[in-house]
Amino acid sequence: MTGELRDDETEEYLHSFIRKQGNIYKPNNKDMENESLNEKAMEDVHTKEIDLVNRDPKRINDDVVKVDFEDIIAEPAGTYSFDGVWKASFTTFTVTKYWCYRLLTALVGIPLALIWGIFFAILSFVHIWAVVPCVKSYLIETHCISRVYSIFVHTFCDPLFEAMGKCFSNIRLRTTKEV
Repeated sequence: MTGELRDDETEEYLHSFIRKQGNIYKPNNKDMENESLNEKAMEDVHTKEIDLVNRDPKRINDDVVKVDFEDIIAEPAGTYSFDGVWKASFTTFTVTKYWCYRLLTALVGIPLALIWGIFFAILSFVHIWAVVPCVKSYLIETHCISRVYSIFVHTFCDPLFEAMGKCFSNIRLRTTKEV
């Protein structure tokens, strides 16, 4: 080589130079490297590992469905069953709840996940492609109508009410108490 750069080396040099100096469309952009990290994070949302230990990281079900034996069945003081019955009841409740939940999630969980995935995909689609454009269109139209209404009020109503105010401004009421 005689000191010249190949085409791919030149292109890589230009890309690194632009990243360091800032995008020509975003002068002095210091976040160029963060943008590539953000793009990678967006890709990783669909392929990230799931946590098999903490299955409710946002704690959305803390107070709703966290039901234990003590939350459902309780014996007040002086009304106790046999200790063996109480232990067997606890075990029966806990094991039944555990296995019924597992059986239901095995049979119905995946189809419901599919249904909820489709539902939220449709909901997102409708919101992005229908609701937001309709709301924006409505706001644009109401802005135009509000301008016309404002002109109407300032042209006709303001002078009318100002004249009525001047007419009635000299009226004085005096009240006296009769004894």
